[in-house]
Amino acid sequence: MELGKYSFGVGDRFSHEGEAQLKAIMKAAEKGVDISPVWNKSNREHNIVHSEPEGTRIEADTAVSVLGWNKPYFVDADHINLSNVDRFIDHADFFTLDVAMYIGNKSSSEEVAAFKRSCAGFGNEVTIPGISDPIKITSELLEEAAEKYLAAVKEAGKIYRHIEKAKGTGNFITEISMDEVEAPQTPVDMFFILKMISEEGIPAQTIAPKFTGRFNKGVDYKGDVKQFGKEFEQDVLVIDYSVKYFGLPSDLKLSVHSGSDKFRIYPVMADIIKRYDKGLHVKTAGTTWLEEVIGLAISGVEGLVVAKDIYVKALERKQELCEPYADVIEIDETKLPPAGEIEDWTGEKFANTLRHITDHPDYNPNFRQLIHVGYKVAAEMGSNFTTLLEKYSDVIGACVEENIYERHLKRLFDL
Repeated sequence: MELGKYSFGVGDRFSHEGEAQLKAIMKAAEKGVDISPVWNKSNREHNIVHSEPEGTRIEADTAVSVLGWNKPYFVDADHINLSNVDRFIDHADFFTLDVAMYIGNKSSSEEVAAFKRSCAGFGNEVTIPGISDPIKITSELLEEAAEKYLAAVKEAGKIYRHIEKAKGTGNFITEISMDEVEAPQTPVDMFFILKMISEEGIPAQTIAPKFTGRFNKGVDYKGDVKQFGKEFEQDVLVIDYSVKYFGLPSDLKLSVHSGSDKFRIYPVMADIIKRYDKGLHVKTAGTTWLEEVIGLAISGVEGLVVAKDIYVKALERKQELCEPYADVIEIDETKLPPAGEIEDWTGEKFANTLRHITDHPDYNPNFRQLIHVGYKVAAEMGSNFTTLLEKYSDVIGACVEENIYERHLKRLFDL
């Protein structure tokens, strides 16, 4: 099973926007850029909204059928591990193996020794074409790499083989995810991680490292864009080397998690993948949920009341809602509008405050991040919320399609 050169993860908390998301992908295809849509939803998201992976599969299959999409598409069991993967086995064909929690776990002395022996052929240094500084191979460096990452990759191997036993070899896409940690992985780290993945026999087609900078949910990249570009480019070159010398799949590519709304780095990634003719996977999630709230706000009085209610309740429950996402949000409480202030807001005012157009005078990234994590409030509304998604589907769908195509795909793929 092949993912395709370019792929885009379209998360959808409430499984109502599959057609709108696919329409954006189809617009890119009309411009000559084929992008595989990947509907992704994590175990945590399913638990919060009380949904099941089968619903994501139904959403994807239905959108594809209705719109006549005849190219590859996938359903991603996002951020899974051995404790929850079985919930997704029957419905997913893309598995994001999240092993970040195993980084730094101790490996046995025998496993470390075996890894070091596997690196004996490197000699004293490895030169990656396109990277000026060679990797100086020392016993200490190999020990350090093994201490950091060997246990995590071994765990990825266990998860992969568990899925393979159920679904069969070659019947699913494998992604290795190590992004949800504090410290970024350097290109040198990436080199050794890919070596370990090869030794573990995992045919990974995408890998999601932790990059330098902040990838906060729903807002733009925060960090040194130049440094990110250097890391991203070197990772691309390390992957190219690893494919040739470690026997990894030829279509192995970088995956950028929390990739929605990171507009500052989109031109950088677009330039690098075009220059080296490489693939890219970008994973998004809450950006579609935010467009649903925007669509409700501008749909009329009924929708605006619900949009305001979501914010007010999220403000009251800020600590509870933010806790699961504490590492990937930064909210300045002093810049959150009080509940009383939004009572008189029009739909346009609400939408402009929430919509990710950073140069608009009303835009408030703190407001946006709070609503981003506030989807639990909407889930608790049940049919009072989802009925409005259906009632105002035309308005909401237009918002979703515009957001994905105009603000994301056009920038990512230089359309």
